[in-house]
Amino acid sequence: MTEIPPFFYGTFFVLWGLLIGSFLNVCIHRLPLKQSVVSPGSRCPSCGYALRWMDNIPLVSYAALGGRCRSCKGAISLRYPLVEALTSGLFLWHLLVFGFTPLLFVRTAFACALLVLFAIDLDHQILPDRITLPGIVVGFACSLFLPPGPVMSLAGMLVGGGILWGIAEVWFRLRKVDAMGFGDVKMLAMVGAFLGLPLVFLTFVLSTMIGGAVAVALVATRRANMATAVPFGTMLAVAALVASLYGDTIIAWYLSRF
Repeated sequence: MTEIPPFFYGTFFVLWGLLIGSFLNVCIHRLPLKQSVVSPGSRCPSCGYALRWMDNIPLVSYAALGGRCRSCKGAISLRYPLVEALTSGLFLWHLLVFGFTPLLFVRTAFACALLVLFAIDLDHQILPDRITLPGIVVGFACSLFLPPGPVMSLAGMLVGGGILWGIAEVWFRLRKVDAMGFGDVKMLAMVGAFLGLPLVFLTFVLSTMIGGAVAVALVATRRANMATAVPFGTMLAVAALVASLYGDTIIAWYLSRF
């Protein structure tokens, strides 16, 4: 039997990522509004114009329409082609890291959830339960057959959620101020379910470092002050993606230093 060339897999994943990215745009727009992501079909958010198939081709339609609605000529957010291109790139990146294996499909689905949570938290400072709670279930279910295994998945879920819950509880008792929303707790529990105990620790450490760097940069440029809330879910999403792709390598490198 003739072996399928790697170029085929790469091309397929690039195109598949574009299509999934188009759907992720729907999720990013509708989930904060508590709308269905299935029905009705895609519409212009300004005038309600129902998009035809030719208006809904990833990247191509945006370029052909000049970034404007065919009906009302209103500007279409640049976020739409960016999410499509980013999703496509993430799919190809995961293929290069994991190869054409069952784990590839689990981790690309995880990356899609992280991308949606990143964008929604950045815009609205919320992390929808419709992503995090099913994500916890799916992550644990996949662990029954694939890494990190059910024991590590369950431990990662409990410890991941427990870390942030504990920090929030202590901070509230000391300062009588909510340190973070419970959405962050559920999101890190989801990360733990997919990645397991060691990588959920790594995610927490990386997200704290990223969040600290961003906060310092915002204060230094006077775009925020010490009381400004930073959307921590965005930091978690970036850190979890790094941990998913390179976490084992990072941990092995760190342990080799001792």
